[in-house]
Amino acid sequence: MGGLVETKALLEAILFVAENPVPAIELAEVTEETQARIVEVLNELATELAAAERGITLREVAGGWRLYAHPDSFAHLERYAASPTAAKLSGAALETLAVVAYRQPVSRGQIAEIRGVDSDSSLRTLERRGLVREVERLPLPGNPATYGTSELFLEKLGLRTLADLPPLADHVPPREIVETLEETFRPDSV
Repeated sequence: MGGLVETKALLEAILFVAENPVPAIELAEVTEETQARIVEVLNELATELAAAERGITLREVAGGWRLYAHPDSFAHLERYAASPTAAKLSGAALETLAVVAYRQPVSRGQIAEIRGVDSDSSLRTLERRGLVREVERLPLPGNPATYGTSELFLEKLGLRTLADLPPLADHVPPREIVETLEETFRPDSV
């Protein structure tokens, strides 16, 4: 393809229909451009989308490039997600996913210990949806499997790597609050 506008439009069209992040090298092969040129055009497109009042953004995630909904549209997207036609994960599945994301590799038993309940059903749901995967089998009796997140997990969360996960410390209440909450569950000393 010829000029900048044509290459940019072609990349936008490819990324619009792509189900997964597309690596720059693959985009270079398809467009018959150099990888350096493709990265330059992708960065220009990302900048243009960010500067304009558009409903989409372009980000590099999970080893490739992907179009995402603009963060300012999240409130409306949440309303859409609450509609009957939008598929959602249960609270239990989200909790299980968080445990896997932050503790991987982690076994079923470890997940159940952290959550305090059996998580087999949630783990199967997450595996079926491709968000978690079996990482390895431990050399213990029964050879329990350990689980980790998948590339699809990174893609859906818009992350390049697991290092981009927000720190857990940002979501843990201060020690004084935790101690106050724990006091309500302690038996009274007589």
